[in-house]
Amino acid sequence: MVPPSLRADAEEIFRRAIEAADPAGAVHAALADRQARIDAAKGIVLIAFGKAAIQMAEAALPFVGDKLKAAVAVTTQEAARVIAGVDVYVGGHPTPNAGSEEGAAAIEAAADKAEAGDLALILVSGGGSALVTAPADGLTLSDKIAVNDALLGCGAPIDAVNTVRRKLSRLKGGGLLKRTAPAAVLSLILSDVPGDDPSAIASGPSVPNADAPEAALGIVQRYGIEDKLPDVARARLRETGATQDVSGQDFETVIVGSNAISCDAAATAAEEMGYLVDRVDGWLDGDVSDAARRLHDLTKRHSSGGKPIAIIAGGETTVILKGRGTGGRNQEMGLRFACLDEDVPITGDWVFLSGGTDGRDGPTDAAGAIVDAATLARMRDAGIDPEARLADNDSHPALEAADALVRTGATGTNVADVQVVLLR
Repeated sequence: MVPPSLRADAEEIFRRAIEAADPAGAVHAALADRQARIDAAKGIVLIAFGKAAIQMAEAALPFVGDKLKAAVAVTTQEAARVIAGVDVYVGGHPTPNAGSEEGAAAIEAAADKAEAGDLALILVSGGGSALVTAPADGLTLSDKIAVNDALLGCGAPIDAVNTVRRKLSRLKGGGLLKRTAPAAVLSLILSDVPGDDPSAIASGPSVPNADAPEAALGIVQRYGIEDKLPDVARARLRETGATQDVSGQDFETVIVGSNAISCDAAATAAEEMGYLVDRVDGWLDGDVSDAARRLHDLTKRHSSGGKPIAIIAGGETTVILKGRGTGGRNQEMGLRFACLDEDVPITGDWVFLSGGTDGRDGPTDAAGAIVDAATLARMRDAGIDPEARLADNDSHPALEAADALVRTGATGTNVADVQVVLLR
């Protein structure tokens, strides 16, 4: 049996990763350095959206004072709460809903109040692409949902998904930046994408769009989903237009939190617990089964060392949906890791945790999975066939039966996923 302390260590390391992405502290630090810019503004328009919108907005308000002209926050149902002076909207995630469209309209109305001499303070966090939905002219919310479902089910990486989203939106791809003109813009961004490219986070509403006109069409063709899209969306993707010119607008973009920062914090926590740390470089992405195999192979290579080892990785994998079950990419990665280990066992005691820093993995109440060498046996004792559940993308109930789910509740932040392997 895996020592309970191993599981407790993994959960604590994951908690430290989430703490490092605290949106309130990140916003406070960034604005403290820019107080002079806020003081110089005639008025402030505050717009926050994403899974961390509430904490970011609350942290910003003390800096704004009586300069506030309008304030809107759009976030998830789990994260939403009342903020004095801020209009709060609840959008849908991972699939946009009517609340996403209502929130987008409120953001547009607030942006329209920004005038010359004002500062638009835009606070962006992960999940914003779905939570704020402003369909381009001619498209409906149903059209956007159909496109979103096709993109999420085809296995395309998040940067490709967001390229398509930008093409089909009034606000994404610099649309919000354009809407706030002629006011200056300060964007504070909590990154959940590889390389922390601001144009990819929430599909880049407050930064210039540099996509080639034909890029989005090429993506849907590459992944074979063009025929699954509504006719009006396909027509929009075929349109070409001039590159956005924002040369006359004053804007600053600051990354205040990221997956790399959280993974570094996880590595530090593991070192403090006495583990030798192998920090996986770069962004863990691609198909979830391939990512699970890479981490299992790496763990196998460490398993003969005889010392406590912690492997820390981060990123965002993809799942090609073939079944109709319930789960998420982190839960599926955990179950796949356990299945791989049954075929080629790791020497020694081990535990593997894969979790979303937002506390929600797919359309479930779990952040992810935490598995060990006995997980599959517990599933089978409960009458569950792990391989059959994987084939149906039904990892959630299987892991729940084996006491292998990570539940944190909504964390109010999102910097993608973190993986922790501990080995003794």
